[in-house]
Amino acid sequence: MRRRIGRLKTATAAAVFALAGGLPAPLPQAAAANPAAPTATAADGDLCQGQCADILPPGQNGNATLTEILAHRVLGTRPAHSSDQLGRYDSLVGGHGGLTDARLNDFFNDASFGVPAAQVESVTRPRPDVTITRDKKTGVPHIKGTTRYGTEFGAGFAAGQDRLWMMDLFRHIGRGELTSFAGGALANQGLEQQFWPQAPYTEADYEAQIERIRATEGARGEQAMADAQAYVDGINSYREKSKNGRYFPGEYVLTGHIDSITNVGEIQPFKLTDLISIASVVGGQFGGGGGGEVQAALSLLAAQQKYGLVEGTKVWESFRQREDPEAVLTVHDGTSFPYANKPANPRGTALPDAGSVVPEQLVHDRTGSAGTGAKSPVRAPERLKPAQGMYDDGVIAPGSLGGKRGMSNALLVSGKSTASGRPIAVFGPQTGYFAPQLMMLQELQGPGISARGVSFAGVGMYVQMGRGQDYAWSATSAAQDITDTYTVQLCQDEVHYLYRGVCTPMEKLEKRNAWKPTVADSTAPGSYRMQVWRTKYGIVTHRATVGGKPVAYTSLRTTYRHEADSIIGFQMLNDPSFVTDAASFQQAVHNIDYAFNWFYADSRTAAYYNSGMNPVRADGVDPALPVLAERQYEWQNHDPAANTAAYTPFAQHPRSIGQDYYISWNNRQAKGYATAAFGFGAVHRGDLLEDRVAKLVADGGVTRASLTRAMAEAAVTDLRGEQLLPELLKVLRSQPVTDPQQNAVIAQLESWRAAGSQRRESAPGSHSYTHADAVRIMDAWWPLLIEAEFGPGLGDDLYRALTGNLAVDESPAASHGATGAHSGSAFQYGWWGFADKDLRQVLGLPVQGPLAKTYCGGGDLAACRDVLLATLKQAAARPATEVYPADGSCKAGEQWCSDAIIHRALGGITHPAISWQNRPTYQQVAEFPSHR
Repeated sequence: MRRRIGRLKTATAAAVFALAGGLPAPLPQAAAANPAAPTATAADGDLCQGQCADILPPGQNGNATLTEILAHRVLGTRPAHSSDQLGRYDSLVGGHGGLTDARLNDFFNDASFGVPAAQVESVTRPRPDVTITRDKKTGVPHIKGTTRYGTEFGAGFAAGQDRLWMMDLFRHIGRGELTSFAGGALANQGLEQQFWPQAPYTEADYEAQIERIRATEGARGEQAMADAQAYVDGINSYREKSKNGRYFPGEYVLTGHIDSITNVGEIQPFKLTDLISIASVVGGQFGGGGGGEVQAALSLLAAQQKYGLVEGTKVWESFRQREDPEAVLTVHDGTSFPYANKPANPRGTALPDAGSVVPEQLVHDRTGSAGTGAKSPVRAPERLKPAQGMYDDGVIAPGSLGGKRGMSNALLVSGKSTASGRPIAVFGPQTGYFAPQLMMLQELQGPGISARGVSFAGVGMYVQMGRGQDYAWSATSAAQDITDTYTVQLCQDEVHYLYRGVCTPMEKLEKRNAWKPTVADSTAPGSYRMQVWRTKYGIVTHRATVGGKPVAYTSLRTTYRHEADSIIGFQMLNDPSFVTDAASFQQAVHNIDYAFNWFYADSRTAAYYNSGMNPVRADGVDPALPVLAERQYEWQNHDPAANTAAYTPFAQHPRSIGQDYYISWNNRQAKGYATAAFGFGAVHRGDLLEDRVAKLVADGGVTRASLTRAMAEAAVTDLRGEQLLPELLKVLRSQPVTDPQQNAVIAQLESWRAAGSQRRESAPGSHSYTHADAVRIMDAWWPLLIEAEFGPGLGDDLYRALTGNLAVDESPAASHGATGAHSGSAFQYGWWGFADKDLRQVLGLPVQGPLAKTYCGGGDLAACRDVLLATLKQAAARPATEVYPADGSCKAGEQWCSDAIIHRALGGITHPAISWQNRPTYQQVAEFPSHR
């Protein structure tokens, strides 16, 4: 069926069809999939009573026909429900101040089960045992099946309706075949070169993962694979119908897969193994943790070279901050969960010889435009020219799926501090901004399934974050250490290594891609071969020498060869007979292998659990650094055939039920739970939530609106202004400022701090910040300040090495950050924690877990003040045109635009920029009045 395509006005439609040169029209809805007359959908045990809300911008509809793409390019029109949640999402920036519970649905969707009769837009029956009901306001699919197969078939069919092209893109990204599928743009080359080496598999490897779930997970494993097959069958049903009916996504024409006139061509059928491929992208992007031990080793070596072995190690550890006592924690009641800590007497650590590390070559045999991105536009038919070159910069903008994406946030308050006496949750995943989104909203009701929420498109057999009949749940990326680097000793030649004393050949995995220009992507013909070497200790990432002997460094993560095992946990979350309380929720998410923090709320309690396949390491192994690939240092009970090992049990994972409140913004989980990366110190963006929620709890009477306001206020606050500026001002004001110009600059910063350090419009739609100049000064000052504060003391080599471990800045305008420009998420990665401790050390204030040395001005307050004044003077002199350079969306000097969120188009439909807010992409507000 071709559903919910916006009906253009007659004149508009005529213009588009003239433009399209008489392209074959899509079949009417009645002929496509036998839609039924609109009727109301039952509430299906919904106990939220209208107190559950959610939102996912820009809109539900992620497919667009060729006609609709051309209409959008020429006339600016958009398909129905492709952008109708964007305005409400954006308006919370200016509207949260006076927010009340009664007004929440001005900014969110009603997330009740079912669709009232008066709100039914369409009902589709792709099979007799399932209906897909869509509401008028958002077009979200409410899928209800009388059989399990029918329910899952309907989920797949709805996914095809909403995300067919996007799912096709992501299965090719996971398989390392994006350039052959969508074109050879440099960004496409980079994307497949980023993801394929993380999860390189043969088809047999994919199939083995499916069979393992069936064989080892009992009845639930069999059911999960049956559900997955039904889901794939539903996708393929829509794929066939849309192709035959000529209402398939227009990107297939523009990338050369289907002829727009004859309809010759094919959309390749989806397979179960495609779900594994998509899962590897999603899990690797949002659920990974650890790794990076080679870069950590390089910065440790630089510290030891500067300060000597003992002192250098001490300095490095003070920057590494594995267990900083001042770090904000999710479990804040003092409960300890020791994991991945530094051993008292490390053994097996294998640091490289200085200067010997070389990254493993991935790309070979380049031809044509490979590595160059040279263009050679095709002669496009006149009717297609409006869309020509739309993928010249890639199907996904560079940086959109960066390597570091620990994102999402959660705020939960227990009933003893709420006005109603019941827990309240405001939470959601922060997955970037794409058009369409990587996730899609859906409601699933069928035998053993009852849930509404989001799923990543292509693996949407179950709701992955959302709500059940009387509970809601969500997740944030946890990033604990589930990936280690092994140092394998070479033997015979560079492709043989010692495994448990036996010289063993490495396994070569290859992917060959070739492309040619299309209407969408003008990149000239080209090709290359990607190659990785696989060992029983993981994939080779670097070559080096250790003690003069050649070695290979390999990366091994616990979830490799287990990309879809987490399906069991998601199945449980959707099963109302399994999740009945906080304890059963924790058991469900314990079956999710990726590293996530999971949160839960029902009418009685709130709860938390940290999931992940945490390996049990050998005694004395330091997980922060490379370790020798010898049996005595392997994960306990490691079997490389299926990459299984011993994992820490349920009781050793950070968890809690009934704590007074919970916050998470990808901060540390609990006492004793060591971090897997740099940047978890005394200042973290989690502090923006912690301070606000703690105050709400202390005051009592928390409501859904007040907790949402706390989130929304944090979302527009500059972390540096709130947490660092007070200390900076103390240093600056430690003596009178005699220069009138500098005094005026400092006064601007003081005024901004007093007003809340926000990056917020002076009025909705003004596109100008209230304290625009103070924001500009801070943006210009921060990188200058950090280098001048730390560079002289650390020296060039160590400073560069440490900035390789942790970037200095991730302000909204810092396009060099982990998520690129216009991505919303900000202030996770940066040197704020280092600067905070250093400035307090200079000021003589108490510091727990201090840096090993004091850097600003060599520890002298007057000298530190001189550093701050000098860099502040430089920053104040920098014009906005330099601080905010032009990009493809903004002119130089456009501060608001430089910060603004821009949905990165994965297809032919684009969306207007919205105000910056550091907030979950999909977000729920939930308060359940009762329980089953």
